[in-house]
Amino acid sequence: MLTIKAIIIRAPSTLREQLDLISGKMALLRHLAALRPGPITSTTTSAKTSLRAIARRWLALDEEIKSHDLQLQPLTAACAPELVQAHGMATGTAAEMLLLVGDNPERIRSEAAFAKLCGACPVPASSGKTNRHRLNRGGSRKANAALYRVVVTRLRGHQSTLDYVRRRTAEGKNKA
Repeated sequence: MLTIKAIIIRAPSTLREQLDLISGKMALLRHLAALRPGPITSTTTSAKTSLRAIARRWLALDEEIKSHDLQLQPLTAACAPELVQAHGMATGTAAEMLLLVGDNPERIRSEAAFAKLCGACPVPASSGKTNRHRLNRGGSRKANAALYRVVVTRLRGHQSTLDYVRRRTAEGKNKA
């Protein structure tokens, strides 16, 4: 998408103005994939050719990802049905958590152990009379990103999560 945006910004003004009218990422990609630039004789046709090629590749990869997700869904549901049913948990996120746990889920004996594996636990960073913590930079970065996606999704509309955040902010804690 960064490459598409860079090409559009540097494209001739007529093409740029035409593409500015399209709203939505997928609508823009479908429009670009349907371009018929013809032989490259100007900067406009050159830009259209490159935009068309990138957009078609994007759409092909999008279809491939959807195909893999369809195959991954029953496997994930068979291994951890309650995890897939949790609010904010998508198939890919659940699969990432299953990869973290591996074939030996008994090694994660508590929430603290899971937080450490995800790199989401606090680490003491105190010195002298100052008592403070920082986030752990270790652990699985992919699992940490998956956990973050779940939290952001739950903050949008999961009532018990919203109640928890409201209670903790009333106690003087910040959102982090």
